[in-house]
Amino acid sequence: MITYDYSQAPISPDERQDLEVIAGVRIEDITIEDYPNLLVFPDSFDSYDRDLARKEVCAISADGSKLVTNSIVGFIGRNKTHLSIHSRFAKGGGADFFLHYMLQRVARINLFNLSHAIDEDAVFDFLIYMFPQYLKKALSQGVYKKYVVRKYNDANVKGSIDLNRHIRYNEPFNGQVAYSTREHSYDNEVTQLIRHTIEFIKSYRDCSLLNEDLGTQEAVSQIYAVTSSYLPAQRSSIINKNLRPMVHPYYSEYLPLQKLCLQILRYEELKYGQEEDEIYGVLVDAAWLWEEYLALLLSEKYNHYLKSEGESFYLFEEDCQQIIPDYLSLDKKIVADAKYIPLDQESVYGEEKATSIYYKTITYMYRFCSNTGLLLYPHPDEDPKIKELKIKTEKEHINGGRIVKVGLRILSNCQDFDSFCSSMKDSELHFVRSCDPSCWQ
Repeated sequence: MITYDYSQAPISPDERQDLEVIAGVRIEDITIEDYPNLLVFPDSFDSYDRDLARKEVCAISADGSKLVTNSIVGFIGRNKTHLSIHSRFAKGGGADFFLHYMLQRVARINLFNLSHAIDEDAVFDFLIYMFPQYLKKALSQGVYKKYVVRKYNDANVKGSIDLNRHIRYNEPFNGQVAYSTREHSYDNEVTQLIRHTIEFIKSYRDCSLLNEDLGTQEAVSQIYAVTSSYLPAQRSSIINKNLRPMVHPYYSEYLPLQKLCLQILRYEELKYGQEEDEIYGVLVDAAWLWEEYLALLLSEKYNHYLKSEGESFYLFEEDCQQIIPDYLSLDKKIVADAKYIPLDQESVYGEEKATSIYYKTITYMYRFCSNTGLLLYPHPDEDPKIKELKIKTEKEHINGGRIVKVGLRILSNCQDFDSFCSSMKDSELHFVRSCDPSCWQ
């Protein structure tokens, strides 16, 4: 079945039975132990001061007849139920160009030859997109090295003699000795898994992803240099050796890379030969993706803040109650929040919804002595109008500030991905100009 973010879709009793296992499950509870074949992006929520981790994959309505979605998109499979959740900009069952476009921008790649169809195979492309970024992040900690057992049969004995092998290979005695030794090596099951993934991606639909930038090429060369024992026929054996998640206090970035590689190499197996009741798939938080994408567009005029990086801000004195705004203008006079919700559809919300949309931004405006807060959202088709909401005060001579809604136009009637990318370039230029105070002062 196909559904879209922030929508409701009817489900059958069989679909409900399959989806009840994952419906209501929070993203932070999707662990590699409980859901080994379900991959979630982003893989870490520590850097964000938002409710990413507490979001539910999906929900089932009280009467059990409808599936309710939020900002989580991707694909989930269980038994005969295949659920695809796409962005609401993939209208009429067409290609989900906007989701692919954001993924490519955030992953810093430039591809036009992968599938953009609205099916589960398109979700597999997301895994391919993310591989270079995960590979480079892991290699920034150095090439993974561990102790491995090597078996030799030569005259340079430097380990434990293996009598059974020695008798089998060296009887009568020929001057060689069969022995085993434990070596600290870069050529191990983890780097071999990465090598097999690289070879798979190279053959995937003539994909040129690994040649897109110098950093990726250098990372691939590093893996090639340390995996001299690579043999294509050993793929199944290497996969089995990596099914147990690696744990290392230093090489922490290799765990998400290991899981990503397993998902890529095991995709066909999971798709067609999965065990009964096993959940598998790929999930992407579109709200996270939207925030990261906007950070690229606004980088020259706004700073994007993460909990784990850069300057720290606090709401109260004595460094109490840390806060992390999505974006601040370089002079810290404008607060901006990324909102992956259809802000163009309503102007009045209930108190709970208004709290999540407006109140945090107003709090940050007060904290940074700002009179302006921006709400940045994706807008369908027609030219988005800048909407200014003035904050009401009891005294007319006091300026209570303003909230300005700025939409990024997303076309949904493009015939192909090339034309969509061209339209997005124009939309992005207009959007960045609209985030300048001169447009609404």
